[in-house]
Amino acid sequence: MSALPDFLKGPEWKDATQEPLTGDASARRYFRLRTGNNTAILMDASRIKEVIGPFVGMDEHLLQLGFSAPKIFARDSENGFLLLEDFGDQTFSGLLDGGLDAETLFMLGTDVLASLHKHPGAVPNGLRTYYPQAMRQDAELYLIVHGISGAGENEFRTIWNEILPLAHQIPVSLLLRDYHAANLMMLARREGVRRAGLLDFQDAYRGPVTYDLVSLLEDARRDLPPGLKEKMITRYLNEFPALDRAQFRTSMTILSALRHTRVLAVFEKLSREGKPDYKQLHSPRVERMLRESLQHSKLRGLRDWFTRYAP
Repeated sequence: MSALPDFLKGPEWKDATQEPLTGDASARRYFRLRTGNNTAILMDASRIKEVIGPFVGMDEHLLQLGFSAPKIFARDSENGFLLLEDFGDQTFSGLLDGGLDAETLFMLGTDVLASLHKHPGAVPNGLRTYYPQAMRQDAELYLIVHGISGAGENEFRTIWNEILPLAHQIPVSLLLRDYHAANLMMLARREGVRRAGLLDFQDAYRGPVTYDLVSLLEDARRDLPPGLKEKMITRYLNEFPALDRAQFRTSMTILSALRHTRVLAVFEKLSREGKPDYKQLHSPRVERMLRESLQHSKLRGLRDWFTRYAP
């Protein structure tokens, strides 16, 4: 670990044991601190200190809205450390791997989104908006990773410029962006939507309500039981009877293609950097979900592009 932050040198935590925890694909690292009966999670973002401010701001906002984000016990923004409430080890991913009923967990995850999107104060003042141009730029990582330029690059941008506005013809709300089973915790002692502990939300935007639902129901890392995705979409839509169903479905499909295009590029990039597991384990699933989304009539041009230019 980098040099310890000052808040770990005080009497409460100076003698704490440190247990490394499994991280994610980012440069952040996590440790469980334990002293007596007290535990906390140390986030070490010393290599990407710029995430501390957005994480703290969104954490405080979610807590104010009444959702279960981890309380922040101490911070060292200058050096990139946070001391967080310990939500335990029951991630949705782990519970699913252990055989817990998937419908129970995805119902809770879906209900959190519905509750969040109903909240009139869901989007904090000044939060950046995930405009179509920003989405297209995220998708362009695929071009960079695969070295596609010239006509292929120009066609790619033109196609996304045409279809992404269709994804925005629905209501907007707070978009957490990395909302999936690995970033959701089961907090069994809490009630209602507060049973879901929220993690990894520093990349939040203001954007279409469909984005996080796609992230949850089309997880790059796992397959859902047959029929569960449609059941959860119906569950969500039942909370918003005024939503135009066709526009909602089109938005979901376009954002599905967007996410899977970018994720494939991220996994390819990680593989080339010496982390092949993501590509080997998950890229076939992501490719399948991308092919499924490309069957939508609005995505015919993108489907043709992949036929011509995809490696």
